[in-house]
Amino acid sequence: LIKAYPEGKASKSMTSLTPSPDETPVCFKHIKFNVKVQHPYGNPKFIGMIAGGTGISPMLQALHAILGEDETTEESTKVSLLYGSQTSDDILGKEMLDVWSDSHKDNLSVTHILSNEPTESSTADAGMERGFITKERIAKAFPSASNDVKIFVCGPPIMYDIFCGPRGEKEITGILGEMGYNDTQVIKF
Repeated sequence: LIKAYPEGKASKSMTSLTPSPDETPVCFKHIKFNVKVQHPYGNPKFIGMIAGGTGISPMLQALHAILGEDETTEESTKVSLLYGSQTSDDILGKEMLDVWSDSHKDNLSVTHILSNEPTESSTADAGMERGFITKERIAKAFPSASNDVKIFVCGPPIMYDIFCGPRGEKEITGILGEMGYNDTQVIKF
Protein backbone atom coordinates (compact mmCIF):
# COMPACT_ATOMS: atom_id res chain seq x y z
CA LEU A 1 0.00 0.00 0.00
CA ILE A 2 1.67 3.19 -1.18
CA LYS A 3 0.17 6.65 -1.17
CA ALA A 4 1.48 8.94 -3.90
CA TYR A 5 2.32 12.43 -2.65
CA PRO A 6 2.65 15.09 -5.39
CA GLU A 7 5.98 16.32 -3.97
CA GLY A 8 7.14 12.95 -2.64
CA LYS A 9 10.21 11.63 -4.44
CA ALA A 10 10.01 8.08 -3.10
CA SER A 11 6.24 7.72 -3.46
CA LYS A 12 6.29 9.09 -7.04
CA SER A 13 9.07 6.69 -7.92
CA MET A 14 7.30 3.69 -6.34
CA THR A 15 3.91 4.44 -7.88
CA SER A 16 5.40 4.89 -11.34
CA LEU A 17 6.67 1.29 -11.39
CA THR A 18 4.86 -1.40 -13.34
CA PRO A 19 4.20 -4.62 -11.42
CA SER A 20 6.26 -7.58 -12.55
CA PRO A 21 4.35 -10.50 -14.09
CA ASP A 22 6.64 -12.78 -12.04
CA GLU A 23 6.45 -13.13 -8.30
CA THR A 24 9.49 -11.40 -6.84
CA PRO A 25 10.38 -11.69 -3.16
CA VAL A 26 11.03 -8.46 -1.33
CA CYS A 27 12.72 -8.45 2.05
CA PHE A 28 12.27 -5.82 4.71
CA LYS A 29 14.29 -5.51 7.87
CA HIS A 30 12.42 -5.04 11.13
CA ILE A 31 13.79 -2.28 13.28
CA LYS A 32 13.50 -3.64 16.83
CA PHE A 33 12.08 -0.45 18.39
CA ASN A 34 9.50 -0.21 15.60
CA VAL A 35 7.92 -3.63 16.28
CA LYS A 36 5.42 -2.70 18.98
CA VAL A 37 3.46 -5.93 19.39
CA GLN A 38 3.03 -9.19 17.52
CA HIS A 39 -0.10 -11.22 16.80
CA PRO A 40 -1.98 -12.54 18.82
CA TYR A 41 -1.51 -9.20 20.66
CA GLY A 42 -1.97 -10.72 24.11
CA ASN A 43 -5.24 -12.42 23.10
CA PRO A 44 -7.64 -9.57 23.91
CA LYS A 45 -11.37 -10.05 23.40
CA PHE A 46 -11.55 -6.63 21.71
CA ILE A 47 -9.15 -4.47 19.72
CA GLY A 48 -10.04 -0.86 19.02
CA MET A 49 -8.12 0.83 16.21
CA ILE A 50 -7.78 4.57 15.73
CA ALA A 51 -6.06 5.42 12.45
CA GLY A 52 -5.55 8.59 10.49
CA GLY A 53 -4.39 8.82 6.87
CA THR A 54 -1.41 6.58 6.15
CA GLY A 55 -1.62 5.39 9.77
CA ILE A 56 -3.94 2.73 8.37
CA SER A 57 -0.91 0.69 7.23
CA PRO A 58 -0.10 -1.12 10.52
CA MET A 59 -3.83 -1.56 11.12
CA LEU A 60 -4.17 -3.39 7.80
CA GLN A 61 -1.26 -5.64 8.78
CA ALA A 62 -2.88 -6.36 12.14
CA LEU A 63 -6.27 -7.03 10.52
CA HIS A 64 -4.61 -9.38 8.07
CA ALA A 65 -3.14 -11.35 10.99
CA ILE A 66 -6.44 -11.35 12.91
CA LEU A 67 -8.78 -12.13 10.02
CA GLY A 68 -6.51 -14.42 8.03
CA GLU A 69 -6.32 -15.08 4.32
CA ASP A 70 -9.75 -16.56 3.69
CA GLU A 71 -13.31 -15.45 4.27
CA THR A 72 -13.73 -17.33 7.52
CA THR A 73 -11.70 -17.14 10.68
CA GLU A 74 -11.68 -18.96 13.96
CA GLU A 75 -10.33 -15.84 15.63
CA SER A 76 -12.79 -14.63 18.25
CA THR A 77 -11.30 -11.17 18.76
CA LYS A 78 -13.74 -8.37 17.91
CA VAL A 79 -12.24 -5.37 16.15
CA SER A 80 -13.60 -1.87 15.65
CA LEU A 81 -11.69 0.53 13.38
CA LEU A 82 -12.24 4.28 13.47
CA TYR A 83 -10.42 5.55 10.37
CA GLY A 84 -10.04 9.28 9.82
CA SER A 85 -9.43 10.66 6.34
CA GLN A 86 -9.90 14.12 4.89
CA THR A 87 -12.17 12.99 2.05
CA SER A 88 -13.58 9.72 0.73
CA ASP A 89 -10.99 9.87 -2.08
CA ASP A 90 -8.22 9.78 0.56
CA ILE A 91 -9.28 6.47 2.10
CA LEU A 92 -6.42 4.01 1.66
CA GLY A 93 -7.18 0.30 1.36
CA LYS A 94 -10.94 0.92 1.15
CA GLU A 95 -11.60 -2.04 -1.14
CA MET A 96 -9.79 -4.41 1.23
CA LEU A 97 -11.61 -2.98 4.26
CA ASP A 98 -14.94 -3.32 2.45
CA VAL A 99 -14.28 -6.98 1.62
CA TRP A 100 -13.23 -7.75 5.21
CA SER A 101 -16.20 -5.84 6.64
CA ASP A 102 -18.54 -7.90 4.50
CA SER A 103 -16.87 -11.29 5.01
CA HIS A 104 -16.19 -10.83 8.76
CA LYS A 105 -19.33 -8.99 9.88
CA ASP A 106 -19.31 -10.68 13.28
CA ASN A 107 -15.72 -9.72 14.06
CA LEU A 108 -15.05 -6.41 12.29
CA SER A 109 -16.65 -2.99 12.31
CA VAL A 110 -15.18 -0.15 10.20
CA THR A 111 -16.25 3.47 10.50
CA HIS A 112 -14.76 6.02 8.10
CA ILE A 113 -14.75 9.55 9.50
CA LEU A 114 -14.20 12.30 6.94
CA SER A 115 -12.97 15.69 8.15
CA ASN A 116 -13.11 17.60 4.88
CA GLU A 117 -15.67 15.83 2.69
CA PRO A 118 -17.71 18.34 0.67
CA THR A 119 -21.32 18.44 1.87
CA GLU A 120 -22.58 18.00 -1.69
CA SER A 121 -20.40 14.91 -2.21
CA SER A 122 -22.12 11.79 -3.43
CA THR A 123 -19.04 9.61 -2.94
CA ALA A 124 -19.42 9.34 0.81
CA ASP A 125 -21.56 6.29 1.49
CA ALA A 126 -22.85 4.11 4.30
CA GLY A 127 -20.34 3.57 7.07
CA MET A 128 -18.91 7.05 6.53
CA GLU A 129 -19.43 9.95 8.88
CA ARG A 130 -18.36 13.57 8.64
CA GLY A 131 -16.28 15.30 11.28
CA PHE A 132 -13.47 14.01 13.48
CA ILE A 133 -12.77 11.02 15.70
CA THR A 134 -14.08 12.17 19.08
CA LYS A 135 -14.38 10.86 22.61
CA GLU A 136 -18.08 10.19 21.94
CA ARG A 137 -17.31 8.15 18.81
CA ILE A 138 -14.68 6.16 20.70
CA ALA A 139 -17.08 5.49 23.60
CA LYS A 140 -19.73 4.31 21.11
CA ALA A 141 -17.38 2.00 19.19
CA PHE A 142 -15.11 0.63 21.95
CA PRO A 143 -15.86 -1.03 25.29
CA SER A 144 -14.69 0.52 28.55
CA ALA A 145 -11.08 0.06 29.58
CA SER A 146 -10.34 -3.46 30.83
CA ASN A 147 -7.63 -6.10 30.62
CA ASP A 148 -9.51 -7.73 27.71
CA VAL A 149 -9.19 -4.61 25.54
CA LYS A 150 -6.29 -3.28 23.43
CA ILE A 151 -6.33 0.01 21.56
CA PHE A 152 -3.99 0.59 18.59
CA VAL A 153 -3.28 4.19 17.51
CA CYS A 154 -1.45 5.34 14.38
CA GLY A 155 -1.57 8.58 12.46
CA PRO A 156 -0.02 12.03 12.33
CA PRO A 157 1.55 13.48 15.52
CA ILE A 158 -1.55 15.55 16.35
CA MET A 159 -3.56 12.33 16.68
CA TYR A 160 -1.19 11.00 19.33
CA ASP A 161 -1.40 14.30 21.19
CA ILE A 162 -5.20 14.22 21.15
CA PHE A 163 -5.79 10.53 21.85
CA CYS A 164 -2.94 9.06 23.88
CA GLY A 165 0.02 11.40 24.27
CA PRO A 166 3.19 11.68 22.20
CA ARG A 167 4.25 8.52 20.39
CA GLY A 168 7.61 8.31 22.14
CA GLU A 169 6.15 8.55 25.64
CA LYS A 170 4.89 5.49 27.51
CA GLU A 171 2.31 7.39 29.59
CA ILE A 172 -1.24 7.43 28.20
CA THR A 173 -2.77 10.89 28.28
CA GLY A 174 -5.33 12.62 26.08
CA ILE A 175 -8.78 11.22 25.44
CA LEU A 176 -7.84 7.57 25.98
CA GLY A 177 -6.15 8.43 29.29
CA GLU A 178 -9.28 10.33 30.36
CA MET A 179 -11.35 7.25 29.47
CA GLY A 180 -9.25 5.07 31.79
CA TYR A 181 -7.04 3.25 29.30
CA ASN A 182 -3.44 2.68 30.39
CA ASP A 183 -0.08 1.84 28.82
CA THR A 184 -0.74 -1.92 28.92
CA GLN A 185 -3.86 -1.40 26.81
CA VAL A 186 -2.84 1.32 24.34
CA ILE A 187 -0.20 0.61 21.70
CA LYS A 188 1.19 3.62 19.84
CA PHE A 189 2.40 2.55 16.37
